[in-house]
Amino acid sequence: MKKVVTIALVGFLLLITMITTYADQKPVFRIAWSHYTGWEPWEYARQSGLLKKWGDKYGIDIQLDLINDYAESINLYTGGKYDGCAMTNMDALINPAAGGKDSTALIMGDFSNGNDGIVLVKGDSVKALKDKKVYLVMNTVSHYLLSQALAKNNLKERELKLVNVSDADIAAKYMSDNDPNCAVVTWNPMLMQVRNKKGAKMVFSSAQIPGEIMDLMVVRTDAPESLKKALVGAWFATMQIMSGGSKESNDAIKYMAQFAGGTEAEFRAQLKTTAMFYTPAAAVDFTQSPKLKETMEYVRTFSFEKGLFGEGAKNKDFVGIQFSDGSIIGNPKNVKFRFDANYMQMAAAGKL
Repeated sequence: MKKVVTIALVGFLLLITMITTYADQKPVFRIAWSHYTGWEPWEYARQSGLLKKWGDKYGIDIQLDLINDYAESINLYTGGKYDGCAMTNMDALINPAAGGKDSTALIMGDFSNGNDGIVLVKGDSVKALKDKKVYLVMNTVSHYLLSQALAKNNLKERELKLVNVSDADIAAKYMSDNDPNCAVVTWNPMLMQVRNKKGAKMVFSSAQIPGEIMDLMVVRTDAPESLKKALVGAWFATMQIMSGGSKESNDAIKYMAQFAGGTEAEFRAQLKTTAMFYTPAAAVDFTQSPKLKETMEYVRTFSFEKGLFGEGAKNKDFVGIQFSDGSIIGNPKNVKFRFDANYMQMAAAGKL
């Protein structure tokens, strides 16, 4: 009888241990990112423990994964492998949103203000691109930048020879091409690499279309409040450190530069061409500005004209885009891309 009681007691204690262990397990959410000046702070948030700190605050674990191919990071998010992904406004529209994945621009991190550019050796203007081979990651913001540059210079895309290359290979491809007539469209840090080619000149950059290439943290719209609040909290805590001018700030920037594969001087130079929103209030102001709607009108028009919405899209209204004030452009019955300033407003008010 004593043996039976002992076995029962052991079983009961084991059950309690299993229940306690299960209860202590936190939900795990996966976030993807790729190398870009404005996204390197995510790695610092992970390495410094800020991401864990904010995850713990809301009872979750956040797994941050670096994906070395930008396009692939978006594909993985769109396919459901990740709960969020760092991407641009155009890529969020033509990939997850057009593909039917309801997605929200949770964090307005920055806009490119010279971080994307067109580089060539033979020629000193966009007009010199005519008949040239041009390397780029097609159907991304590089393609959009090129389109805007051509439009401003009365050139047509058919007058160029476009070569699609992944962001992981584009710098090496351009640097090793001995054809002086080739050109390249890319973003930092690859842009800084290709500008080192002998005789290279940047003939157009995102500084000439300010505010149009936005760098975001996009999450699935149905992601829980806990994830949204933790990501926003960790991001702006990182921004506060970066912009503080202290030793901690300098160490953070040095770490980001090393992780990105460059020098601190190079990274600081890239930051100068990145219009970072270091405070949540600044990010909110930009997200709520009329300029955002104007830009997304340009972007959706370009995307439709290039066939980037897919064969099922009969016009540019195919995807609905909702803004923070509740207004919608496009199909109100197919809203798949949303700009939400609510969580950034909470951060600005100190309510996260």
